[in-house]
Amino acid sequence: MERHTILRSSLALLFVSTAFTGLSAALAPHAFYDDFPFVTHWVNLLPPYNEHLVTDVGELYLGFAILFGWATWKMEPALVRPLCAAWLVPSVFHLGFHAAHLGDFSTADAVGEIVALTLTVVPALVALWASAPPDRTAKP
Repeated sequence: MERHTILRSSLALLFVSTAFTGLSAALAPHAFYDDFPFVTHWVNLLPPYNEHLVTDVGELYLGFAILFGWATWKMEPALVRPLCAAWLVPSVFHLGFHAAHLGDFSTADAVGEIVALTLTVVPALVALWASAPPDRTAKP
């Protein structure tokens, strides 16, 4: 698979992920808290519920969704690279927090959550790699 396709796929995955999470949290904060990711219940295992916090986080995710959508469409390294770097800051901290707070999770939910949160980090790393200028000094 060529870098262009890998880049677009990584950015599209991040767009879908941030849009889904953002819309859910911003438009239905209590349902997000009670039921996210909607096949199991992870968020409510870390109480208490705070509507303001959930909607604010959802709105921030929607802001990132707009940028990931734009980056998917334009594929400009000047947008992709700082966007992915900025996304990695909260995503890595988010993953780290949840990895350290799995006490009330079943084994299956703990594994599922860590895998899901890792899938918010890996595509950004892949997009950074795929958007880097090709190494002109490498020998074929």
